[in-house]
Amino acid sequence: MPATDRTFFSPCGPGFEPALAEELRAIGASEIAEKRGGVEFHGDASVARKACLWLRTAIRVQELLWKGPVRGPRELYAGAAEVDWPKFLDPGFTLAVDASVRDSEITHSGFAALTVKDAIVDKLRDHFGERPSVDTQDPDLPLKLVLRRDEALLYRDWAGESLHKRGYRPIQVKSPLNEATAAGILMLAGWDRKTPLADPMCGSATLLIEAAMWAAERAPGLNRRFAFERWLDLDEAAWGKERDEAKRRAKARLPFALMGADRHPGAVALARKSVVAAQVERLVTIEQADAKDWKPAVAPAAVFTNPPYGERLGEGDDLEESWKALGNFLHRCEGATAFVLCGNSALTKFLGLRAAKKWPVMNGPIDCRLVKYEIGKGRRGLGKDGTGMGEG
Repeated sequence: MPATDRTFFSPCGPGFEPALAEELRAIGASEIAEKRGGVEFHGDASVARKACLWLRTAIRVQELLWKGPVRGPRELYAGAAEVDWPKFLDPGFTLAVDASVRDSEITHSGFAALTVKDAIVDKLRDHFGERPSVDTQDPDLPLKLVLRRDEALLYRDWAGESLHKRGYRPIQVKSPLNEATAAGILMLAGWDRKTPLADPMCGSATLLIEAAMWAAERAPGLNRRFAFERWLDLDEAAWGKERDEAKRRAKARLPFALMGADRHPGAVALARKSVVAAQVERLVTIEQADAKDWKPAVAPAAVFTNPPYGERLGEGDDLEESWKALGNFLHRCEGATAFVLCGNSALTKFLGLRAAKKWPVMNGPIDCRLVKYEIGKGRRGLGKDGTGMGEG
């Protein structure tokens, strides 16, 4: 295919496809088509580099190298060998093939990956007289094979390590909310990036950090490396200009507050470390406080939160109390709009609010709903037992 018109697929969390599609439009991608679990698009190498640099909701940026019918290993080997591999790597490079298989005659993903790897190294050995090595941890050329029934799609992964890894988390936390999911929540909800935002159960502050980076136009990929930076066809001059432009766009300050609180001192300490690591300490404030008592310094126009629902720190007997505390906080935010991520619908009744809208989304492996509440519009108040009068 022409270098100026390549086909790409960027996976994302299910439910966040509309947000990713909007991001792709903003960087100049064309022929954008939402699929389950990702978005297909067209563009040139510049679009791919900008996708790695700017996309907040995507997990990867994958360029389609070959697509064809496959009914067995011979056809898979022959199809993979059709690619002009010397254009992409030489014997000094490393590669790795990750495969996923569904409803195919080839039922083992490891065997499918091995077949493609053999086709590549055999072709390169024929061309150069020697073959590249395999590196499953940090390959120069990461490849993704998708086998669906009798069709194969082979991609090269421009990012390498997952795009959700921005580089600001000091340690891996137990909360399953990752950076791409947090950004997707903000975008799906349509936050305007102009008004004060609060998270009364901020945990490691992922929602607040992603809000700060988005509002301040901080490119999420600016402080990390990508696989494509090691490739033979990298345009280093163009990539340097694209990075410089991203640095120029970044804002040092915001004219509104981004505020968070958590009752757990360990979570607060980790949140503050993450805020500093993300270089948004001038944009985000973190306090130690229980949601039922917390009074933000500025009345929030928007509340975004990922309260415990049995899948992270805080789960157990105090789940009900946590949600009642959140309900108490929200009822004090009259006039605000709240967006609550929930993986257990039985808990929303403790908020004492009627949902205005729900989006089905996946938070990792957890089937969730992003629930919107208009505070002060259709409020019902809390009953004597701390619950609302019906389902949230």
